Amino acid sequence: QVQLVESGGGLVQAGDSLRLSCAASGRTFSSYDMGWFRQAPGKERQFVAAVTWSGVTSYADSVKDRFTVSRVNAKNTVYLQMNSLKPEDTAVYYCAFRYAGSASYGYWGQGTQVTVSS
Repeated sequence: QVQLVESGGGLVQAGDSLRLSCAASGRTFSSYDMGWFRQAPGKERQFVAAVTWSGVTSYADSVKDRFTVSRVNAKNTVYLQMNSLKPEDTAVYYCAFRYAGSASYGYWGQGTQVTVSS
């Protein structure tokens, strides 16, 4: 089992920055990828960013050049630095975990609310 705990959400104004953190615990001794997803009210959960076990990153087009995903393996923690936030970034943000080579994310955090006011 893997447990994920997110933190860092909040209410900010458009143009502000915010950093989310996600700490993983449990069976994290194998190589693993971590990702960030978000879900706005009335919408489906969507991919935001991910970082593989080897450090390769990927982003949704809507956040590219504004968000940066990173990880500190020694802390089993992944971060999402969000700059130039927009009202449309408002959502519950979830971190996710999958073992390297897995097709899908098998573990999810509880989510953290990010609200961006205009």
